[in-house]
Amino acid sequence: MPKHIVSGLKYLAAVNLRKKGQTQKEIANALGMDRSTVSHYLNGRNISRDSIEVAEVVIEMCPKDSLLLTYTLLKNKERTRTIIRTCQNKRYDGVIKNSCIGCGLCVDTCLVKAIVLNDLKAQIDFKWCCGCLICVEMCPTNSIEIKEVVD
Repeated sequence: MPKHIVSGLKYLAAVNLRKKGQTQKEIANALGMDRSTVSHYLNGRNISRDSIEVAEVVIEMCPKDSLLLTYTLLKNKERTRTIIRTCQNKRYDGVIKNSCIGCGLCVDTCLVKAIVLNDLKAQIDFKWCCGCLICVEMCPTNSIEIKEVVD
């Protein structure tokens, strides 16, 4: 069953990446697949409707659970990052307060690599932030605030 969920997640990501104008080769590289599998996915072949439905449920889970389950299944941060960012329809914004001590715990725990240290202060790239709030939970000084952007 885990392989079927992974297939469903990769299918959803492939379809979304194609909508964003990426070629089959670019999609295959981003998702660690061969081009023929991408072609089959984009043409609706070799993927069960059940796999797609389960993957849609995974993507709709709370951001933390979706991220952790996807990473557990894929065991690859870069592909997890691609799938989560590609399939998630929510956007996040926030601030790093001046109380940040630059310890780097948030950087180390961010599975989507949305946080870097710059001049001993954390900076979040909200283009990649998935709203899982793991960084918020790990911050010893409560310096991170992240909120969903509602249009």
